[in-house]
Amino acid sequence: MALLNSTMVPLGTAAINFKLPGVDGEEYSLTSFSEDSVLVIIFMCNHCPYVKAVIQRLIDLQKEVSDQGVRLVGINCNDAKKYEDDSFENMKSVSKVWKMNFPYLFDESQETAKKYEAVCTPDIYVYGKERKLLYRGRIDDNWEKANHVRKRDLKQAIDCILKGKKVPEEQIPSMGCSIKWKVS
Repeated sequence: MALLNSTMVPLGTAAINFKLPGVDGEEYSLTSFSEDSVLVIIFMCNHCPYVKAVIQRLIDLQKEVSDQGVRLVGINCNDAKKYEDDSFENMKSVSKVWKMNFPYLFDESQETAKKYEAVCTPDIYVYGKERKLLYRGRIDDNWEKANHVRKRDLKQAIDCILKGKKVPEEQIPSMGCSIKWKVS
């Protein structure tokens, strides 16, 4: 497993539209979330130990903020031919096992991940109502042990956005497994 840090795309970058299938049978684009004040896009997958370690935290966070106009969206872009665990069929079963409460989308072409400059799983991008990037970075200060978390960076960023406050500019990159790119 190759450990990478997110690329830290410049704050203020506009969200890029996509059209991707979800495990629920629906197709999603940016406009699918136009009613949400905050959109959190998470590039993730089924097999990454970093994602497995934090998935319950993401599910709990969605539950915590869902009535505040915040929507989390997971996007799996790994090469499913080389990494069968990340196939669309396996995404469907994993989302049921994890009891995911947010859309889980498949970027089979990997074009969306490339446009967002995602490099690792999880790689997190947070947009306000205008869909400008306001936060990109880690979920919290202890990816491995939830009971040792002292600082919830992602939640703090969401709270700032909801209150109309400036999100702290000092943001610590997310880290995780490298995205499994297709070799042409």
